[in-house]
Amino acid sequence: MENSAAINGVLAKVGPRLKGLRAERGLTLSALTQATGISTSTLSRLESGRRRPSLELLLPIAQAYRVPLEELVGAPEVGDPRIQLSPRRLNRMTVLPLTRQPGSPQAYKIIIEPDRPRTEPQTHEGYEWLYVLSGRLRLLLAERDLVLRAGEAAEFDTRVPHWFGCADDQPVEILILFGSQGERMHVRARPQA
Repeated sequence: MENSAAINGVLAKVGPRLKGLRAERGLTLSALTQATGISTSTLSRLESGRRRPSLELLLPIAQAYRVPLEELVGAPEVGDPRIQLSPRRLNRMTVLPLTRQPGSPQAYKIIIEPDRPRTEPQTHEGYEWLYVLSGRLRLLLAERDLVLRAGEAAEFDTRVPHWFGCADDQPVEILILFGSQGERMHVRARPQA
């Protein structure tokens, strides 16, 4: 029932919209009849709402006005058809997934806030590559305590205890590729002359 009411609501607005377009263009009903082949009485009943609009009637009117059919019926804008991946907030980090497909590898952009608390290093299955876009990243990797700057990268087996956060009081932006256990990054580059 809700859908039927919504459709009836949209159709009820078509008549006034048609009348407004005709007035905007300074046309008479008889001039529109000549352009569309639809009788004057049918056009009048459409504009007053006494005749239900149909595709057979609206298409020639849209062509005569040189407007898309959506404009006549007032269809809502569809918007961007791409699926937008939503960022998540997690442990004082903003995590934005960059891949949609399941499986491996997965890519993420992560913004780490300076006040992210240090926790015990964690382990899990997988392999990780990270690249620092901006800021200074502190990476604890087993017994090593590393600071990576913008433009530097690291890769490691995630079964090794690890934690990362800001090396100072500035946020850090990183890109992370996370793959399945044993997966390795293959870098192809031309040697410099």
